[in-house]
Amino acid sequence: MAKDYDLVILGGGTGGYVAAIRASQLGMQVAVVEKGELGGTCLHRGCIPSKALLRSAEVFKQTKEASEYGVDTNDTTLNFVKVQERKDSIVKNLHQGVQGLMKKGKIDVYEGFGRILGPSIFSPMPGTISIEYENGDENTMIVPKNVLVATGSKPKSLPGLDIDGEIVMTSDEALHMEELPASIIIVGGGVIGIEWASMLADFGVKVTVVEFLDQILPTEDGAIAKEVEKLLKHKGITFVKSAKVLPDTLQKEKGVTVDAEINGKNETFEADKMLVSVGREANTTNIGLENTDIVVEKGVIKTNKHYQTKESHIYAIGDVIGGMQLAHVASHEGIIAVEHMADKNPLPMDYDNVPTCIYSNPEVASVGLTEKQAKEKGLEVKVGKFPFKAIGKALVHGESDGFVKVIADKNNEDLIGVHMIGPHVTDMISEAGLAKVLDAASWEVAHTIHPHPTLSEVMGEAALAVDGKQIHG
Repeated sequence: MAKDYDLVILGGGTGGYVAAIRASQLGMQVAVVEKGELGGTCLHRGCIPSKALLRSAEVFKQTKEASEYGVDTNDTTLNFVKVQERKDSIVKNLHQGVQGLMKKGKIDVYEGFGRILGPSIFSPMPGTISIEYENGDENTMIVPKNVLVATGSKPKSLPGLDIDGEIVMTSDEALHMEELPASIIIVGGGVIGIEWASMLADFGVKVTVVEFLDQILPTEDGAIAKEVEKLLKHKGITFVKSAKVLPDTLQKEKGVTVDAEINGKNETFEADKMLVSVGREANTTNIGLENTDIVVEKGVIKTNKHYQTKESHIYAIGDVIGGMQLAHVASHEGIIAVEHMADKNPLPMDYDNVPTCIYSNPEVASVGLTEKQAKEKGLEVKVGKFPFKAIGKALVHGESDGFVKVIADKNNEDLIGVHMIGPHVTDMISEAGLAKVLDAASWEVAHTIHPHPTLSEVMGEAALAVDGKQIHG
């Protein structure tokens, strides 16, 4: 006898488990089907473990530079085994927390691979979920009123560039390195590639970033991308842009060797290891979409603004629908989808108000349009920019590189975008995010009182700079 649920969620990652909790709060009987561990990519292979490693790299770098603060340290060494142990401990602790949340919400968790079935003896509509188990146990059938597909994504590779997990890795395998290489080639200068480049350089690894486009971090404002490149070069990172990696030249003898085509000529690169960071692809295969009328375009599931697929009782969120592949985006999409199922009429997501963060050293954060995007939309803009070097707290911290750039509409003063690079900007971006949500004008941010001495003063100064009224610059 198949068990009935109000909602079955395929995937227990950030989007899936947050949606499950919200559905439980709304009184739904909920089940989550997860073939791996609750928390998904973000907790086990992405956000949390990589940020734990980045923090260790930051502390290692700061300790080596402690003499600048009047603190003498001798023979600072890195114990990478302990670095990995700390990372694993954090992940384990948070994983237990998610498990506790499922119990608190009385949410059933099935540890298996879920597949959507078509119309059958269990239901006249597609949506019955068949759960397969690795140990060979008989499949479980569960019948939901609604289904939420939250199966996430996995790292891409370049055709012909085989991932062996030891010499040529994606971020999944790199997280489990037992020791650091002396040198590494990172293929791809996007968010993940830059975070790994920054981290490994701070750990003392010789890093070369090979990027296909003429700008690293292509989704960021041009001024931010240039500053990131400049500051990471100071760490010793080599950047090779407008370079097409040629997979058929890959050799793995005593490390890795590969050619890249640059301006019509081939150049050879050598290192101990290679990290391939060329984006992610949605997990849409083998989950039963072919048993439904769900539309898949360019590898992702097509939905409406409420995250309904063409099968109105089947919703999809997160990386599997493309768009902004961020954990906090998946979480909010999940909440909107569940509230729509419950007839709560949630407001659609405004993706222009979503903050994005890059946890390199220095950090990068942004919300809204870049200056180029704003001009392409035909907007007249005015720009304010203010450096951390003029902020007392930044000098006290010894982290004064970077700036904040505020873009406002020349006609109505509204904030269009805010872009930051510098210390702790991934924490400070929320002020700009709130300003965007409230449709604030740049002068309103400028007249918000920012306490002294704090790093947040840079936001007020940058907003004043939009009209040339900055005080300390």
